[in-house]
Amino acid sequence: MPPHQETPVKITTVPFEPDALPAPLRRLVRHDVLERWRAVDRSAHAPHIVAVPGEAAGDWTAAALVTARPRTAYLKIVDAVGDVPAVVEAVVSHARHRGLAQVKWEGWTASAEAAAAAGFAPLSGPLARAAGADGPDSGYVRWLCDTALTEPPYYGQTTHFTCGAVTALVAQAQAGVLAAESLDRPAELTMWRDATNFPACEPVGLGVAVRRAWPSSPVTVFLDTDRPVLLDHLPASEQEWRAVLQRASRTDAERVGVPIDAQHLPMTGIRSAIGRREHVLLLVSLAEMQGFDVPHWVLCHGTVPGAVVIEDPWANAATGDTWVDAHLLPVADPSLDMMSTLAPDHYRGAVIIGAPERRDAASSDSGPSVE
Repeated sequence: MPPHQETPVKITTVPFEPDALPAPLRRLVRHDVLERWRAVDRSAHAPHIVAVPGEAAGDWTAAALVTARPRTAYLKIVDAVGDVPAVVEAVVSHARHRGLAQVKWEGWTASAEAAAAAGFAPLSGPLARAAGADGPDSGYVRWLCDTALTEPPYYGQTTHFTCGAVTALVAQAQAGVLAAESLDRPAELTMWRDATNFPACEPVGLGVAVRRAWPSSPVTVFLDTDRPVLLDHLPASEQEWRAVLQRASRTDAERVGVPIDAQHLPMTGIRSAIGRREHVLLLVSLAEMQGFDVPHWVLCHGTVPGAVVIEDPWANAATGDTWVDAHLLPVADPSLDMMSTLAPDHYRGAVIIGAPERRDAASSDSGPSVE
């Protein structure tokens, strides 16, 4: 394939400082749009203005507020003002120059027609959002590399502790084992109840719960530590009984036929599993992407050159983070490797769900029951 050719685009980039807006931007942006930009503290997502200079010195014909989660391989347009097609192409050029995989565009002011004309495809809207999570009803994506990804449904976890359950449900929905309309809060809480180590879902318990819910789906747990995990923040008395439950999960895994691989799962192993159309539920720390060291489950379901594409069931509304950021999110391999190497033992926890064995999928895999 010949290298990408594009007409050079004149671009001005400046940091977005809510209380020190450049005069050309103040002339372009409407008050209601500016109020949305200022409504949250976006500083953790490197907010900056991409502008198209006008013919007169110091003038702009268009501008866009652009942000992105740290350690990721995309840019997000919050809004574009002025000559929208010109500034959107400027953002795309800016992203290409940085070697990124993707540009997203939130649908606050963008129409489907304008997005399509700029080469963006619509994102499927969220099936659920966490309480208090803000975000536009629509969003758009433009990949900057060849990709043939199948878009999974996006479901935002409705509690602070059901990320593991949601990643499992979304994986099975994308695999065609679970109907998308069955992705709802009862299913989320039922899966969490079956997998929880109170309140977190540790890798072995999550793998066992997936196997029990969908017997025809092969499941392998990767966990390269023998000690109980996700308990270090608790006092010793609270750790003890949860450790008993984690040992019971290992017994359950042997009973239901879930192998536990004690080797460290490398990034090449994650990519290989995705290449086999398997789904990888991966335990990460949110320290790099969100600024706090909390363990969290994400779903790895696609790859592009240099990055793995994940579904993150949680978005941090306080930083302007929305479902548009969390859906079809490319994370560079070295960054994902770092995020998923967890202290204190530098271990990795993952659950790999294989393609279902079709001989009993119809009769056995209706999904978790709700009592």
